Amino acid sequence: MNEVRSADGTRIACTSTGSGPAVILVDGAMSYRGQSVNDGLATALADTHTVLTYDRRGRGASGDTPPHAPEREIEDLAALIKAAGGPVFLYGTSSGAALALAAADAGLPIRRLALYEPPFIVDDTRPPVPADYLARLDELLAAGRRAEAVRYFMREGVGLPAPVVAMMRFMPAWPKLKAVAHTLPYDAAFVAAYEQGRPYPEGSWPGVKVPALVMDGGKSQAWIRNAARALAAALPDAEHRTLGGQTHIVKPAALAPVLKEFFQ
Repeated sequence: MNEVRSADGTRIACTSTGSGPAVILVDGAMSYRGQSVNDGLATALADTHTVLTYDRRGRGASGDTPPHAPEREIEDLAALIKAAGGPVFLYGTSSGAALALAAADAGLPIRRLALYEPPFIVDDTRPPVPADYLARLDELLAAGRRAEAVRYFMREGVGLPAPVVAMMRFMPAWPKLKAVAHTLPYDAAFVAAYEQGRPYPEGSWPGVKVPALVMDGGKSQAWIRNAARALAAALPDAEHRTLGGQTHIVKPAALAPVLKEFFQ
């Protein structure tokens, strides 16, 4: 398998490896095959599962069909699940966890749902994103200011200190980040409503009926750990687990055994 076609005809590039029950891995912002923490995870899971990785639309080898809407990315996952012979196990990291959660809420055929640190903000342990966060990203990208859009995302979305963001332009990965900057609003569409520093609205994600595992890293910041714990409490059949010694960039060696245990 090297591609599927989504409901709107968009080509979604994908890779299948391993054998066993199917697992789909969902990347976070600006990540894609070859530039993802999920690359190593796929290898670590392949001895027990058939693992599907894919380039979210607008990234890597996948196509893109405007206008973007969150529903299109859920349809992309539906096409992958159909190709895998679903139902599947689904894992998402960071804003990819928010997409995976939305897919489960939409009723896609998912056996179990695992989420690592969706970047929600549910209390005052960090500032919320600006009220015009998504609109500002759209404005910068419409003006062709890709580098500024990435910096804005890193400062206001991720919450990195200004000196760290200023140094990022000297990193080897900087051109690749700018190349997929146009997809930042795609991620923001799944997370911005839950980054306002308030508890999750009552009745959020009513369609999530499957068992879920919500994880965070023991060395991650308090705000994202608090959001993970609160999410597990908000879902009807979920457990929370902290992976000791891990940060937002979780290591496959720490994560894979937990997923293998959960995805049975």
